[in-house]
Amino acid sequence: MKYLMAMEEQSTHPIAKAILEYKDEGADYEASEVTEIAGKGLKGIVNGKTVLVGNKALMSANNIKVLEETETIVESIVLVSIDNEFAGYVVIADELKEDAKETITALHKVGINNIMMLSGDKDSITQQVARELNIEKAKGGLLPEDKLNEVELLKQNPENKIAFIGDGINDAPVLAASDVGIAMGGLGSDVAIETADVIIQTDQPSKVVKAIKISRSTRKIVWQNIILAFGVKVIVLILGAGGLATMWEAVFADVGVALLAILNAVRLQKMNWE
Repeated sequence: MKYLMAMEEQSTHPIAKAILEYKDEGADYEASEVTEIAGKGLKGIVNGKTVLVGNKALMSANNIKVLEETETIVESIVLVSIDNEFAGYVVIADELKEDAKETITALHKVGINNIMMLSGDKDSITQQVARELNIEKAKGGLLPEDKLNEVELLKQNPENKIAFIGDGINDAPVLAASDVGIAMGGLGSDVAIETADVIIQTDQPSKVVKAIKISRSTRKIVWQNIILAFGVKVIVLILGAGGLATMWEAVFADVGVALLAILNAVRLQKMNWE
């Protein structure tokens, strides 16, 4: 267990943080030369021994045979090997965020109905979570390149606008490829946050719905200001061409319209998107 804890201290993955909650304060093992293998896990040195921590794909890639009983476990498992010998595993039960289900319902209400879940977790877990959240499509057991391929397939239809929400280093390629990449800032890795277009700082998925509402209100205000500015200027130009507009109408068409546009935009500060 000390080898596992030493390795997980070097990771920013949510599963690592969950495991570290059970760390023994007396443990003095330290990991070095730790590298993160995208979609698989970690490899490093602990007390002079080579340690692998991750999923079955990581073990298979290093020709390490795991116990057959792990095949029947539905929950997420973290496998551990020491010096190329299987050492054990930890079972992780995923917990849904408090506002996850209401977020999916709210997304439907704002007109976003084509929701898909792409996960590196076991497909059995992914399908179970998708059913609980009423998500129509879900695929599990995906590596970063698999997620990227799924998004690229969706992008082949020019009518599709892809927004992807992720928090891990494995999500960075998809965040970059999506039309709008959204990272969960609290638990998200630095790579995911740097790659994303939008960052949700509180790690509450429901904030994505609020961001959509804010963006739509902002777009509405922008179009109002554009129509107002062009409309007033066209009217003043017509009046000027007929010799009916004075300098004051011209001033209003310039400075006055700019002031009205600013006042209209200020309305955003008083809007409620809850």
